[in-house]
Amino acid sequence: MGLQVFGTKKCPDTRKAERYLKERGLDYQFIDLAEKGISPGELRSIAAAVGAAGLIDAEGPRYKDRGLAYMDFDGEEEILKDPLLLRTPVLRDGRRAAVGFDPASWKAFLAST
Repeated sequence: MGLQVFGTKKCPDTRKAERYLKERGLDYQFIDLAEKGISPGELRSIAAAVGAAGLIDAEGPRYKDRGLAYMDFDGEEEILKDPLLLRTPVLRDGRRAAVGFDPASWKAFLAST
């Protein structure tokens, strides 16, 4: 399985991650969450790698518009319903993953690739 980047074309952090990978000559598959979403298996794999707590973007407009700050909810279920709740970008390679804008974690993630 190759390197995957989950995000949206409009997300500046996702564009930064793509630029980071291109500058290093790495091939990857881009999955636009606005068009395709994320499969339950992919989401479980990412949650197992980084923990389920940090997957939802609690600072994003979708989170606020849906009023999730005031609700008890299953994060994985909500992300499957609305993939744009996922904190982006997500870099994934098999069972390993890195979530959010964090060049230091990308560097460590890619060093072990």
